[in-house]
Amino acid sequence: MMSFAQWGNALYSGEKSYAVVPNRKKFVGLAAAVLVIGFALVAIMGLNRSIEFTGGSQFDVTRVSDQSESFASRVVADTGLVEGAPKVTRVGSDSVRIQTSSLDSATTAQMRDALAAAYGVDTTSVQSSSIGPSWGSSVTTKAAQSLVIFMALVALLMTVYFRSWRMAASALLALVHDIAVTVGVFAILQVEVSPATVIGFLTILGYSLYDTVVVFDKVRELTTDVYDQKHFTFAEYVNLAVNQTMVRSINTSVVALLPVGAILIIGSVALGPGTLVDISLALFIGMIAGTYSSIFIASPLLVTFQEMSNKTREHDAAVAHEREHRH
Repeated sequence: MMSFAQWGNALYSGEKSYAVVPNRKKFVGLAAAVLVIGFALVAIMGLNRSIEFTGGSQFDVTRVSDQSESFASRVVADTGLVEGAPKVTRVGSDSVRIQTSSLDSATTAQMRDALAAAYGVDTTSVQSSSIGPSWGSSVTTKAAQSLVIFMALVALLMTVYFRSWRMAASALLALVHDIAVTVGVFAILQVEVSPATVIGFLTILGYSLYDTVVVFDKVRELTTDVYDQKHFTFAEYVNLAVNQTMVRSINTSVVALLPVGAILIIGSVALGPGTLVDISLALFIGMIAGTYSSIFIASPLLVTFQEMSNKTREHDAAVAHEREHRH
């Protein structure tokens, strides 16, 4: 059985090869299904948006003995100050976070006193904050704008850098796949989506893009004079590039996932919901999706787009004809 290093050398030399590009219809079809399912989950189940997006009031009660959701909900309901059920989250080992609809200053003070009395703590142990609906709407708009601007800049830079709209389009569609996977998981788990999560989204898109650029750089290197020879097709060179960069992509992902996974686990267990967990969960899911998409989606899509060119189809036919003659 060959070692990991031997396996990597065999992939790079072409001694061993995985048929990623020849099976591109399967991978592209799977990616299309993931896109539909991911965004359908968001449409059906919705995202659990944080108070920064929806607006409302938040109360953090520390040093409590009962962190149950039922107790907190009952306390809030008994006050008669808000309509609807509150959102209750355990924080760490002795704190609870309660989010309600927007309250004015006087009502916020009443709620704070009621929570302190119910939990048997001093009012200084109840921290409150409030975000208006207009602010939440503004945050949502800015988050959407940041994503659109990011994608537009990616399209422009990829087109200029590689001098190929096909590479830019392939990279963008791979990024959309990563977004679909990440938001789909967030919709299923109903993990809170906060501004920190949006930062995580943008970070994983940058990571995925970097991985795709590495693969495409190798593709460009191998296919510089592809039409000047009749031994290999464009698709075969791309498949070689994918295999040659596969080990590098895996190594980079593992090295990146280890600290992110550690932060996610420690943050969830020791600290509870918060910025660390919001960012690390988005990073953890997105890095896995990004590694997959750079290998199994971006490159196969590039070949699919390239084979729409008459020049590429004619060259493929010439290579096939040359091989028939040699045999």
